[in-house]
Amino acid sequence: MKILIVEDNQATAETLAALLTQRNYAVDRAPDGEAAAEMVAAFAYDLLLLDVMLPQLDGITLCRRLRQQGYKMPILLLTGKDSGHDKALGLDAGADDYVVKPFDIEELEARIRALLRRGQFDREPILTWGGVSLDPGTTQTFHHQQEIFLTPKEYALLELFMRNPRHVYSCAMLLEHLWAYAEMPGEEAVRTHIKGLRHKLKAAGVASNFIETVYGIGYRLRDVAELAPPTPPLPNQSREPEVPQSTAAMIAAVWDRHQTRISGQVGILEDLGLTLAEQRSINVQQQEQAEQEAHTLAGALGLFGLSQGTVLARQIEQILKAPKPLTAQQIQKLRADIKALRQVIDRPPSSLRKGCVDSLRASQNGTVVLEEPLQPVLSPPILDRDQDYSQRLKASVLILGKDRSSWAN
Repeated sequence: MKILIVEDNQATAETLAALLTQRNYAVDRAPDGEAAAEMVAAFAYDLLLLDVMLPQLDGITLCRRLRQQGYKMPILLLTGKDSGHDKALGLDAGADDYVVKPFDIEELEARIRALLRRGQFDREPILTWGGVSLDPGTTQTFHHQQEIFLTPKEYALLELFMRNPRHVYSCAMLLEHLWAYAEMPGEEAVRTHIKGLRHKLKAAGVASNFIETVYGIGYRLRDVAELAPPTPPLPNQSREPEVPQSTAAMIAAVWDRHQTRISGQVGILEDLGLTLAEQRSINVQQQEQAEQEAHTLAGALGLFGLSQGTVLARQIEQILKAPKPLTAQQIQKLRADIKALRQVIDRPPSSLRKGCVDSLRASQNGTVVLEEPLQPVLSPPILDRDQDYSQRLKASVLILGKDRSSWAN
């Protein structure tokens, strides 16, 4: 299954792409509505994850345009607005479902599976062919009662074949269906994965001609009546699945790549707080930029398990939306929330710092909560103004972090 993520926040888009790739989806990304429209015209997607607030062309307008052009793929809207009016706008534009940021990853995956099933309503939930069964809900594959452990691409190949068992797929078609545009390899990679899939199927006792080569055209599943008799499983076959990178470690890696950018967004809010403290007023441009940064942070931080950061960013956004000028009490609350948000960003939970699955704790809404209380910021703010010193400090912290992780190994 191939999914297009249309999201202008790079940290959010990268995290979603990594999570969905881990779930055996082929994922492409588009940073704005116009780029997404071009990609939809060029490639066949099974589902769109579409942010509402986008540059160039907003998500509602893009959704309406795609439906007018006859595109039928499910569209799942990602929105930071949870009012009934905003949801109605998206559904009336042709969206099939929506989730409100920050969203629970497990719920998002369930909604994606439901929409993909809706598009495949005439097919059985569990796919079977020649003694092989494949469960798209759990991504497990069995030959009779024996589980077959496949790599993500091997699983994706087998699922595509079993959903369309009599269809012949060329290497080019398989590349378009199962690889993201940015990572698309050559046709030799397809042959290599087919070879690996055949080897694992044969080792589990599946008929040797289960996947048929149609010479000069491509590959398909052999008709059940023509399958060779099954063979006993090969001895000493490994029955342990390949261990994928943990979700916690994957999210931690994305956090490491984007923490500097997120810190810069908080820095914009801090500058606004200083301006308000000194002048008691802000210009429209500064206010709009700060409101947008707070809105983006509220949606992104939940993906990293920083639920406290999401709450603080939402509060900051609401204060900035209040009628101007702000009262002294509002300014005081705003500055307190910004300071607390900085503490959250500078001291994320240990699950993000170490990428350790065991240190994850889920809150009631399914997100990871802080395991340590917020502490006062000891470093004077002026250090953040010294870019050279700041970069050296960050480099030192990264080196120390790598050294510490090596001790654990």
